[in-house]
Formats: sequence, structure tokens, C-alpha cells
Amino acid sequence: MITHSTEIKLFAGNSNRNLAEAISKELRIPLSDCEVGHFSDGETSVHLGESVRGRDVFIIQSTCTPVNENLMELLIMIDAARRASAGRITAVMPYFGYARQDRKAKARDPITAKLVADIITSAGADRILTMDLHANQIQGFFDIPVDHLVGGPILYKYFQKFVDDDFVVVSPDVGSVSRARNVAAKLNCPMAIVDKRRPKANQVEVMNIIGDVSGKTCLMVDDMIDTAGTICQGAEALYKNGAKKIFACCTHAVLSGPAIQRIQDSHIDKLVVLDTIPLPEEKKIPKIEVLSVAKVFAQAINIVYKDAKMSDIYEKQDK
Repeated sequence: MITHSTEIKLFAGNSNRNLAEAISKELRIPLSDCEVGHFSDGETSVHLGESVRGRDVFIIQSTCTPVNENLMELLIMIDAARRASAGRITAVMPYFGYARQDRKAKARDPITAKLVADIITSAGADRILTMDLHANQIQGFFDIPVDHLVGGPILYKYFQKFVDDDFVVVSPDVGSVSRARNVAAKLNCPMAIVDKRRPKANQVEVMNIIGDVSGKTCLMVDDMIDTAGTICQGAEALYKNGAKKIFACCTHAVLSGPAIQRIQDSHIDKLVVLDTIPLPEEKKIPKIEVLSVAKVFAQAINIVYKDAKMSDIYEKQDK
């Protein structure tokens, strides 16, 4: 039986220290002492600087770039807490790396998202707290409870001030239709879809726009932006179809490879992202605005700690 005490212990790896500190500030609980570094040969070194015996331990770590290094940090921190007799260990993963490898796209492909889920569970995590998984079924890859937060409310509340009779929510591809539909419902506005065909990986060919975007202010909604090919070609298609202003938003700003240059050169007027992944200084451009998920994660941690209803957090987000 899992037991936990009346004391929360917050630990943070190196992947997203600023977010961890913001969550700590929201909870009014200091980050616990933890040294996460490397031995001379590159092996990850972890030392928890204070007792966690019987405590409710939350380890905040996004598995973003460098993905494997951050994943190893998380696994070793979980193992250290387990071996130090923590009462309960929750892996707080604002961004879950390897989430896109959630199925066999062709013969002999691995399902790496399931593998990573198994490794985290084997390391000793009792619970997962994450946001906007690339595919909802990934929750079932874990044999432990998963609390799946959504970043949509933070984003659509930001764009409420832009909504008028000419505002349209746009799905950048068919896979994001459900997400775009939810945002459109919250903003009480119509939606459109960018119908595209992908000849091969990381190359996108836009075919046409389903819906009326001529003379409209468009908001493209996605869960993550990696190389920005989909979102930028979608913006190009909207522009060619007469959109007067183009916004874009996503939860996870992976922004790898040519992403920043593509966004800078695109017809996107503003891209709003959440801080589940830290945005390095070299990627900060005037077109990109970052909103924080610290308050939502702090509320969720508090709910997990109190064994309260996670549905309460969604009711608060919708207000």
C-alpha cells in the first residue's frame, strides 16, 4: 500500500529549471536540495541532499532536448528517491519525449513511447503528471496512474481578446481537428482545416483549405511544433486564401532545426507557446510569446498531494 506523509518534497532536474522554480513559487514550497551533474566520463550523477523517507516526492523534469540526457536524469532521480524510501514518487513531466513514437507506422518500427513508459515505471515512479500528450492512448502505456493536463485553456483565454465576427480557428492538419474544434467551441467561433499531404518525413505539401478564411483572422492550433514545416506551410495556404491575420499556438515548442528561421520568414503574425519546454535565448524572437503552465501544475501537484479530484482543475481552468 502506498503511503505518504504530510510533507511535499519538490525536486527539479536540469531540463526546465525556470518552470520548476515558478511551480515552487506558486506552491510556496522551496525546491529541495538536489545535485544533478555528470562524472568525468559523461555518466549522470545524482545526489538528493535531504531526507525523503516517507515523503510525497514530486520530480519536475521535461524530457526535451537533449532528450536522452534529460530522461536519464529523471530515471536516476526516481531511483534515488525510491531507494531513499520515499512514500510516493510522482514524475512531473510537462513534456513527454518520445510521445510521437506511439505506434508502428511501418514494419519493424519500435513503439518507443511504450518502452519509455515501462522504463519510468520500472525506475520506481508511482504516478505521472503530464500535459498534452501527442496521443491520448499513451496514458494506457503506463501501468501506473497518469494525470493528463491540458494546455488549451491557457491558450484560448489569451486569444479571447482577439475574437470578433471574423475570427476562425484552424486545424493545421486532420490529426489536430479535435483539438481545434474544442478551442473553437470555447471561443464560440467557426473553424477551418488545412488539408495536407506529407510525401515523406519532415516535408509537407498543402493541398487546400476546408472552410472560409478569406478576410478572416485565423488561429492555428496544434499540440507541438517541431521543425515548423506544417504550421508555416499552413500559414502560407491561409495567406494565399485571403486570411488577413494569422496567429498560431501550441503547447510544446520543440522548435528544432530550421524552425525559428521558418517562423521568422512565415506569414505568422504571432506564435504563442507554453513553457513546458524552455525557450533558449537564441530562439527568442519578437513573433514568439511564451505563457506559463506553472499555476496549472502547482494546482495539480496540490490536488495529487491531497488525493483530491483532478476534475476540479478543469473546472477552474474553464472559469
